[in-house]
Amino acid sequence: MAAVAGMVRGPLRQVGSGPRTPTACPVPSLNLLLSPGQVSGLLKRRFHRSAPAALQLTVREAINQGMDEELERDEKVFLLGEEVAQYDGAYKVSRGLWKKYGDKRIIDTPISEMGFAGIAVGAAMAGLRPICEFMTFNFSMQAIDQVINSAAKTYYMSAGLQPVPIVFRGPNGASAGVAAQHSQCFAAWYGHCPGLKVVSPWNSEDAKGLIKSAIRDDNPVVMLENELMYGVAFELPAEAQSKDFLIPIGKAKIERQGTHITVVAHSRPVGHCLEAAAVLSKEGIECEVINLRTIRPMDIEAIEASVMKTNHLVTVEGGWPQFGVGAEICARIMEGPAFNFLDAPAVRVTGADVPMPYAKILEDNSIPQVKDIIFAIKKTLNV
Repeated sequence: MAAVAGMVRGPLRQVGSGPRTPTACPVPSLNLLLSPGQVSGLLKRRFHRSAPAALQLTVREAINQGMDEELERDEKVFLLGEEVAQYDGAYKVSRGLWKKYGDKRIIDTPISEMGFAGIAVGAAMAGLRPICEFMTFNFSMQAIDQVINSAAKTYYMSAGLQPVPIVFRGPNGASAGVAAQHSQCFAAWYGHCPGLKVVSPWNSEDAKGLIKSAIRDDNPVVMLENELMYGVAFELPAEAQSKDFLIPIGKAKIERQGTHITVVAHSRPVGHCLEAAAVLSKEGIECEVINLRTIRPMDIEAIEASVMKTNHLVTVEGGWPQFGVGAEICARIMEGPAFNFLDAPAVRVTGADVPMPYAKILEDNSIPQVKDIIFAIKKTLNV
């Protein structure tokens, strides 16, 4: 340390003593070749070449940040639902918002989904922009008349005179150990209905960009989150840290480039697909992994372009197989220009066609695992 201190103090003593000569430079070998200005520039480049550390943000924090920014940006935005205010949300997604915005904009409701969903839809019709949180989308069944008949159909039935800018959000799909009545995936249910937009984020970037786009959209948007992803941290790119960052609804993202097979998923299974792709890459199989991000409207063009390149398709989802998201993707590929590029039938990986069991070993066998995705990919490629 003494040697280092001496190196630092030496040049500092020359401040104010006139122009610095080449002999004052602490890198003698460079003095013979470069002027003092060139040496200074070189040292600066060496010192600053490290990229700043990326911001780590959990999915929970990303949704919170997105809602916070939109609440601050537009006073018409408000959040209501069970335990969203003083308790900071059942999953702490709304942490700190009640203290910041107060009772008028962060509203605790009774345990009555039909009631508070109806209040939210009415508020949207009156010109506000409500975020209606369901503690789980399984409970949205109590309010499905409001979501479908009141929110989704009104713009059409009013000949475009009455928009309903509302976001229905909350955890969707399987969690852990909560059995049949708390484990359904509603992507296919809500994706079936014209008048709704349906988004399904996987990571923190998806969560922040999609919640902000959903709040600003003039149509009713269903945002299907995943409870098991709330506490998972991801690197948030610099552009996603901006308050103006939005992810367009209806656009998928290629998470991993590949040439042998296209693998399409949404929500938590995207991570499983990337894990499977990493394993298969060691065996010489390169998978192109597409994160749907949006269920409705579906970015079928992105899937078609990928299938035309890889000539193979596997879809992965946590929901039931019959009339599912994967079934829709396969049908659209069959009906479109990409069908003639397929070298093998498309394969679906889905949840088991049973109500979710409570026992862990049965639950694990009812949800797609990495090994199931690897098996399906190898089956499709006949390897």
